[in-house]
Amino acid sequence: MKKLFSKLLVVLLAAPLMAMASEDVKLDKFEPNTRNYESLQRGAKLFVNYCLNCHSAAYMRYNRLQDIGLTEQQIKDNFLFSKEAKIGDLMKVSMTAADGKTWLGAPPPDLTVIARSRGADWLYTYLRGFYRDETRPTGWNNTVFDKVGMPHVLYELQGDQVLEVKKAEGEHGHEEKVLKLIKPGSMTSLTNGKADTHDYDQLVGDLVNYLVYMGEPSANTRETIGYIVLLFLILVLVPLTYALKQEYWKDVH
Repeated sequence: MKKLFSKLLVVLLAAPLMAMASEDVKLDKFEPNTRNYESLQRGAKLFVNYCLNCHSAAYMRYNRLQDIGLTEQQIKDNFLFSKEAKIGDLMKVSMTAADGKTWLGAPPPDLTVIARSRGADWLYTYLRGFYRDETRPTGWNNTVFDKVGMPHVLYELQGDQVLEVKKAEGEHGHEEKVLKLIKPGSMTSLTNGKADTHDYDQLVGDLVNYLVYMGEPSANTRETIGYIVLLFLILVLVPLTYALKQEYWKDVH
C-alpha cells in the first residue's frame, strides 16, 4: 500500500512538469508591475471595452478599481455602461454559460484568476500570437493555443499576421514558426518591410498587467503591511528584546 501511494505521489508531482515539457512553445518574457497605476488603469479600460463583452471577472468588483487610483465618479463614467449597474457590482456579463456553449462552442472562461492559472508570460505571448487561418471557423488561430476558438478581438489594433514556417538548413533541420505582419493595424506599422509593433506590445502589456493585478488585488497592500511589520520588528522589538536581555542577565555575571 505504501509503495502504491508513493508511486501515485510521484506521478501527481511529475504531471505538471510533463505537461509543461510537452508544450513546444517559446514564451516571450513579461515582467508585471502592479504598482504602476497608470498602466493598470489603461489595462482596466482595455479589459472592460474588449474582454468583458464575453468573459466575466465574477470575483472582482468595480469599486476595487479605486485601489489603482480611480475615483468613484471615474469608474461610473468610464466603466459602467448600464444605468442599473452599481459601483459595488461584480464584473459579470449577461451571456450565460449555456448561451456561450451554443453560440461559441464553449463558454468563455472567467478571467479573474487567469493570470494565476496561465502566467503573465503565457498571456503576453498569447495576446500577440494571433494569425490568419482560413481553416478555422473564426478565421484566426494562435501560436500558443493551437486551434483556439476565440477570435482576435484586438485585430484592428494589431493588424493581420500570417504564420510562416521556416526550416533550418540540413536534412534534419528543425522548423521555426515565425509570425509576419502583412496588414498593419492602428497601433502597428510596416517600415521598409519590417514590422513595428511597439505600441501594440505596450498596450498588451498594460492589459496583462491588469489581469495579474486582478488575480490578487490585495497583493500590494499585503506586501506593504509586511514591510511595516519587518520595520517594527527591526527598529522596535529587537532593541526592546536586547534591553530586556541586558536587564535580565546583569546580575548573573
